[in-house]
Amino acid sequence: MGKTLYLECNAGISGDMTVGALLDLGADEAVLREALMSIPAGGFSIEIGRVKKAGIDCCDFCVRLDAVHENHDHDMAYLHGHEHTHGHEHTHGHEHTHGHEHTHDHEHTHEHEHTHSHGEAPHSHHEHRGMKEIREILDACRMTEAARDVAYRIFKILAEAEAKAHQVPVEEVHFHEVGAVDSIVDVVAAAVCLDNLGITEVILPRLCEGRGTVRCQHGILPIPVPAVANIVSACSIPLEWIDAEGEFVTPTGAAIAAAVRTSGRLPGTFRIERIGMGAGKRQYERPSILRAMLIDTADETEYTDTDDGLPEAGASAGAKGADIICKLETNIDDCTGEMLGYAMEKLLEAGARDVHYIPVYMKKNRPAWLLNVICSEEEIPVMEQIIFQETTTIGVRRVRMERTVLEREQMCLETPYGTAAVKVCRNGSEARYYPEYESVAGICRAQGLSYGRVFSKLQELAEKAGQQEENNNQQN
Repeated sequence: MGKTLYLECNAGISGDMTVGALLDLGADEAVLREALMSIPAGGFSIEIGRVKKAGIDCCDFCVRLDAVHENHDHDMAYLHGHEHTHGHEHTHGHEHTHGHEHTHDHEHTHEHEHTHSHGEAPHSHHEHRGMKEIREILDACRMTEAARDVAYRIFKILAEAEAKAHQVPVEEVHFHEVGAVDSIVDVVAAAVCLDNLGITEVILPRLCEGRGTVRCQHGILPIPVPAVANIVSACSIPLEWIDAEGEFVTPTGAAIAAAVRTSGRLPGTFRIERIGMGAGKRQYERPSILRAMLIDTADETEYTDTDDGLPEAGASAGAKGADIICKLETNIDDCTGEMLGYAMEKLLEAGARDVHYIPVYMKKNRPAWLLNVICSEEEIPVMEQIIFQETTTIGVRRVRMERTVLEREQMCLETPYGTAAVKVCRNGSEARYYPEYESVAGICRAQGLSYGRVFSKLQELAEKAGQQEENNNQQN
């Protein structure tokens, strides 16, 4: 049976952070090194060790490049020198004097064993690799077919994001940072580790990204860079701004997240089996740490209501899929439409599951609005504060309700229009497919097509893909 992985991306995500976290979870280092040694590209070695970030012990996966292949990806002065002085990133009490974790005076708990790839690179450093070359490299690697499929999917998502950014066909995309040796190593390593751990479900609620600009091969670009913005848009991954300068989500990290993410919502209760901490190299005010957890929901505690309104463990919750949700409501008769619209935006941004207004008549026949907010119990204080702050109401009613929901999952669908996110809902053996709004709207804007036409086509393609997967499972 496959395992479920929860990725907590509160400080963004990158390739090396992902691999470090997966190694910390128990991925086999020997299996990983064997796969990386088979990559037909030279100019790199790897180091796996331990570092401390903000006092937290983390696994550090480092791809060392020689002088010819160096791309300054971890050079803070190069990445942000156009905005900050060299000392900006070093004024927060850190002991380092350079932008690379391994030049610090940490005490590592391992010996630095360098693993060089065998054979010469099929292309020089100055020849940017396209999808054809990437496929050739992945085909030559010693890894399972399942791992290879994940690596293919990651690069396909990257290629489509770059193609959209530059308005060229996917096969004409020439990777820069993504096609660099260290990014190839990161993608292969992430795919191998995920496969080695036996992970089949990945829960990733959101990606947190910083602000400002960053320097790359194309020049100085706004954060998130176009490739990252296109990936999160195409695959409907929520993006949250954090109050910090810097690029926390790299294109490689975003593509890994999009390729493996199967759900955006954690179950109400779960058991943590193991925790992995992956360290990033860049030095920002918020420490670059990716926390990964292997979780088990098989023994999820069931609840029922007691007289005091709190859940009591050990009793049946009724039908499968039942859970608890809360409704907040209030009558408002002295708010402008603009105030009500802004309040809705704030509530949805804060995580409300749904927000809607219903026209009502109050005492003395005054026309008014009934505001309804659907949220989890944990979100009630935040939602009530927004309601009191952004509307004129002086009271909020709340109701705790049990609901039954269909099993849901997210499908990342490859289509003639590009990658699209589709929500799959299951009612027994019946599956229903609902293309996500942002994916449909993005395709319509980019290609000048009608929403209804694109929605119907994506739904048709999703149904065919789902039926094909079901047929394959039956044959196996």
